[in-house]
Amino acid sequence: MYYIVYGIFYLLSLLPLRVLYIISDGFYALVYYIFKYRRDVVSSNLKIAFPEKTDAERKIIEKKFYHNFIDTFIEMIKLISVSDSFIEKHFIANWEVVNQVYVSGRRAHLHLGHNFNWEWGNIALGKKTPFKFLAVYTPITNSAFEKLFLKLRQRSGVTMLPSNKMKERFLPYRNTQYLLGLVADQNPSDPSRAWWFNFFSKPAPFVKGPAKNAITSDAVIIFASIKKTKRGYYEGTFSIDEEHPEQYTEQELTKKFIHYLENNIRQSPDLWLWSHRRWRWEWKEGYEKIIE
Repeated sequence: MYYIVYGIFYLLSLLPLRVLYIISDGFYALVYYIFKYRRDVVSSNLKIAFPEKTDAERKIIEKKFYHNFIDTFIEMIKLISVSDSFIEKHFIANWEVVNQVYVSGRRAHLHLGHNFNWEWGNIALGKKTPFKFLAVYTPITNSAFEKLFLKLRQRSGVTMLPSNKMKERFLPYRNTQYLLGLVADQNPSDPSRAWWFNFFSKPAPFVKGPAKNAITSDAVIIFASIKKTKRGYYEGTFSIDEEHPEQYTEQELTKKFIHYLENNIRQSPDLWLWSHRRWRWEWKEGYEKIIE
């Protein structure tokens, strides 16, 4: 099955990007109007995040999100056959912020949200930094797609660590100078063991790992955001959030990231993964206290 999927996607990847975007527009119509993939989830999330907006304003964001969502999948397919120079042209960033940490001899943790197109950003960063880049990801259930996407994600030398085996796979690198990439807006599997914060207009649980591990590892915390300058072109922005995380509590560090994430989402709401069930859990007595 893998070779069939790979062969089909490889042939598709040879098409010019402008042609692939025509295909993307066609899939958008199917996904949004016919299959209505997670439209109830997206609509509900947008109402929670932007209660002050009108239905019409939220609908505009919703439709733009689905266009970006499908584009990201198409752009992932394009990775099968494109050159490194293509990636360098289509994804730029202030790489020097990351690399100055490497020169200092420190290790670093990179925290970002589900902002499009993090897949291209992953490949681009792997080529632009001298760090040993480790990226935590959630495995795909389908074995053929898991094998294909893992191959693409590692094409620039990135070491992918599956989230369900993260501790085990991370062990060989724990005493080295590494850059650990974490999508820190993941929904925790157990809300009773998470930090609870007011996120937009409703409490939501956040995983403890990113802040806890940064403190334990004495790693410089770098925040990352991505904006879309035009279709097929992205710009990443890195900023050093904290050089000495041990001076803060886990809650304080997590809160700083949440404020950063929310601000980025408000600036480009159509670039965040609204089909992600960010508010799937309801706070209950016995959970961690909600942090304002």
